Amino acid sequence: MMTRRQMLTGAAALAGATALNRPAGAEPAVHPSAVPKPADGKPQAAAWTRPPHPEPGEPGKHYQPTVTLNGSTLPWKLVDGVKVFHLVAEEVRDHEFAPGLKARCWGFNGQVHGPTIEVVEGDRVRIYVTNKLPEATSVHWHGIFLPNGMDGVGGLTQRAIPPGETFKYEFTLWQHGSYMYHSHHDEMTQMALGLMGLLVIHPREPSGPPPDRDFAYLLSEWKLMPGTHRPDPNEMRDFNLLTLNGRCFPGTAPMVVKTGDRVRIRIGNLSAMDHHSIHFHGHTWWVTETDGGVIPETARWPEVTVIVPVGSTRTVEFIANNPGDWAFHCHMTHHVMNQMGHDLPNLIGIDTDKLDARIRKTVPGYMTMGHTGMAEMSDMGMKVPRNSLPMIGARGPYDTITMGGMYTNIKVRDQLESYDKDPGWYEMPPGTRAEAASEEELRRDLGLFQKEP
Repeated sequence: MMTRRQMLTGAAALAGATALNRPAGAEPAVHPSAVPKPADGKPQAAAWTRPPHPEPGEPGKHYQPTVTLNGSTLPWKLVDGVKVFHLVAEEVRDHEFAPGLKARCWGFNGQVHGPTIEVVEGDRVRIYVTNKLPEATSVHWHGIFLPNGMDGVGGLTQRAIPPGETFKYEFTLWQHGSYMYHSHHDEMTQMALGLMGLLVIHPREPSGPPPDRDFAYLLSEWKLMPGTHRPDPNEMRDFNLLTLNGRCFPGTAPMVVKTGDRVRIRIGNLSAMDHHSIHFHGHTWWVTETDGGVIPETARWPEVTVIVPVGSTRTVEFIANNPGDWAFHCHMTHHVMNQMGHDLPNLIGIDTDKLDARIRKTVPGYMTMGHTGMAEMSDMGMKVPRNSLPMIGARGPYDTITMGGMYTNIKVRDQLESYDKDPGWYEMPPGTRAEAASEEELRRDLGLFQKEP
C-alpha cells in the first residue's frame, strides 16, 4: 500500500521531470527558481546570471506601448546593448491631485507617481538613481528576481543613497508581467509622500493576442487635511485621498477605447494599509495575470470586480463590445470620496428647520448639510477651504456625478477621431436611457400590482 509520503514524493518527482523535459520556449508550470536540480546534481544558474537577449526590446516591434494616464513613460538610451534609465528622487512642490487641490509631495523626475519603466523580457537595464531629497533613500524593484545587491533595501542589501549622490542598479530581466518600484528606506515617510512607480516587462514572445489598448494604474492613498499642503506620513488608518496614478476624481483622465478593442488594464497597489476592490461597469473581464506570473488560460475566471491586495498587481483583459461611458472605480464606498471626515454626528433624517432658524440669527444664511444625504453638498456647490476638494461631486452630462477619489471612466466608442482625444459624453440611442415614467405607463404597468378592492 502506498503511503501519503510516497504519493507526495512521487508526484513531486513527476512534476520535476515534466518541467525539465518541457520543450524550449514553452511556458514553465512553475517559476524557474522552483525547478529542482537536474539529475547530474549540479545546481542550475540563477535566471539573472544568464546573458541578456542579443536584441533589446523595442516599442512597436516587440510590444504595444503601455498608457499611463496622468503620468508618463521613462525614456531610455541604448549603450552597448544595455538600456540606460535615470530616476531622480526629489520634492514635487505642486503635485495636482485634481483641479483645486495641490500638495508638496516626493516623487521621481518631477512627477507623482514616478514615470513607468517599460522594458522587454531579456533586456539588460542600468538604472541610475539620483537623490535630491533631504534624507537618504533607496529603490526596491518590487517582485523582480535579481542579484541580492540590486534589491534596493537600504541598510540590508546596500548603503542607502545619501542626499546629493547617484547610485547605479544593473540587472537582466528574465520575467514578464506588471511590477512596481518604490523607496525601501524610511518607506513609511517616503512612500506616503509618493516615492513609487510602475515597472512593466513585456514578454519577448507573447503567447496570446496583443491588446489594442494597454493601460497601467498605480493605486495609493494619502492623508491631506483640508487647507493644508503636505500629506501626513504618520497616518495609519484615516486616509482621505484615494488615487489612480496619483490623481483623484474629477482629476482622473478617462480611458478611451474603440468598440471591438481588446483592452488590458494593469493595476498595482502600493497603498499603505488598504486593499482595493476595483469594479468596472457594462462588461466582464478576465483576470489574466498576478505579480507572480501569467495565469494559464484554462485557469482564468470572468469577473466584474478584482481585489488588488496591498503590495500586489493584477492584470485584467476584456473586449470593449458595449459602447458608452462606463464607470471604473474602487467599490469600497469611502474610497470614492475626497478628503472625507470622520467622527461626525449622524444627521440623516433629522428635522433641522428650527435649528437653522436659531443659528441664522447669529450666522446669516446658515443651513445644516448632510441631513438628507451627502449629494446635496455637491449639488449646491458648497464652499470648501482653500486648496481643498468637496468630498464628492463633479458635473456629468445630466447632473452631478456623486463620486470622487479612486474613480474614472472608460469611454467606448464605435468611431474615434483619436485615442488621445476625449470624445466627450456618450449620446445614447433613443429609448436606451432611464428617464421619468409617464402617467400612462404608471397606470398601465404598475396598476397590475394594485390589489383589487
